[in-house]
Parts: sequence; C-alpha cells; structure tokens
Amino acid sequence: MRFLIAVPAFLLSSAIALASGAPTPEGPGGESGQPRGLATQPVEKLPTRTLGVAEDFILPSGNIGCIYIPEGGTAVYQPADGGPELSCDRVEPKYLRATLGRSGKASVKSNVGDQGCCGSANTLGYGETWSAGPFTCYSERTGLTCERNDGHSFLLSRARVRAD
Repeated sequence: MRFLIAVPAFLLSSAIALASGAPTPEGPGGESGQPRGLATQPVEKLPTRTLGVAEDFILPSGNIGCIYIPEGGTAVYQPADGGPELSCDRVEPKYLRATLGRSGKASVKSNVGDQGCCGSANTLGYGETWSAGPFTCYSERTGLTCERNDGHSFLLSRARVRAD
C-alpha cells in the first residue's frame, strides 16, 4: 500500500516542480545547459603577477656561487618575505650559505640541505662588481663581499665568514 501512495506523491511533486520552472535533470535551461532568460555576463579577469628571472654567478675559483631572486620571486621560488633575496654558497673548506633578504641582517647557515653550488655560465671575475635590486657584490681574490643598500652585508672566503 505504501508503494501505491509513494508513486502518485512523487509524480505530483514532479509535475509541480516542472510547472514552477524548477531546473530539470538536464540543467536549468533544459538540454542546452544555458539558464533561461539570463544574459551572459563578461568574466572579469584577475590581474596576473609578473614573475622575475633569477640571476646567478660564480667566482673564478668555482668555490663561491650566488643566486639573486628578484622581488616577487620566480616561477619556481618565492622568498618568504616576497624578496628580493641574494644567497651565496661557499663549498670549501666547509659548505655554507649566506643570505641577504629584503630587510634585516645577513644570515649564514652551515647545515644546508640542498648543496647545489657551483655551476653557472656567468663568472664574476676578480676585481669585478655585480649589482641587481638593492644588492651589490665585489669579487676579489681573497673572497666575495655582498651588501644591501642599507649597509647589511656578508663576506665569504676560504679563510673567513662574516655576516651583519
């Protein structure tokens, strides 16, 4: 008996839904899938962020290599503070990394998990200067000094490491 009552109730509710213009199983506009009576609205495109390109260089000895990440980062890396960021790795006598970020003191890490230094086609010769964003680096036979335009800097050489 329940079946006999349920079927007419279902048919009645379906007929009411169709009469009221409720969406059909094909979608709100029937078979076409387009809503009835609605004009299509242009979709506003969100602005895309332009990503920068990293720059890298090594010293002639091959013992020190640096990578510069511009403000906003690159397609594969975004600095935590948004950049810019300069990181330089020293291989010998012990692998370490010195980093200057957007602000604050330079830091040195001796426990570097991704030891990828040094391979670049760009060699910064001794006596030469490299500059990008707020950073400038000076290459000398005795090592590499890099500074940010506010005076914070680091020095890497075989004999010495300094960060401030």
